[in-house]
Amino acid sequence: MKKTIALLAIIFAVNISFGQKYDSFGEKIKPNGAITTNELVKKATEKGKVEAKVSGVVESVCQVKGCWMKVKLEDGQTMRVTFKDYGFFVPKDIAGKTIVFEGNAATKTTSVDELRHYAVDAGKSKDDVAKITEPKTELTFEANGVLVPKN
Repeated sequence: MKKTIALLAIIFAVNISFGQKYDSFGEKIKPNGAITTNELVKKATEKGKVEAKVSGVVESVCQVKGCWMKVKLEDGQTMRVTFKDYGFFVPKDIAGKTIVFEGNAATKTTSVDELRHYAVDAGKSKDDVAKITEPKTELTFEANGVLVPKN
């Protein structure tokens, strides 16, 4: 009986590890309990700074290292997602995937220099970078963990 229970426990553990549906980056998080980007925007508008787990579609990723990404918002805008303490990166080819990320959202004013830096990271032309002349106030997110669905 003890051998049967031990064998079942091993089989269950193997099934869980092979049944994982996500690649994990940063802190280990679980996909359950994620809110939509629309819900995040509402909470951030009400409270200013919000700690949340969010599910959203990646619009683009830093093509230098994968050190930031933009996630689509339901109003057609995007939200820049950076990673806590620059401590991890995501794959550069995840645009279009629905991911789960957890951390803190806040409205932030991004300087012209930082916006230009992001434009260079995104592979924008020198002309496009030069067109950035004003800071931008937007919802941003610092993620401590990200889940990307496996292919």
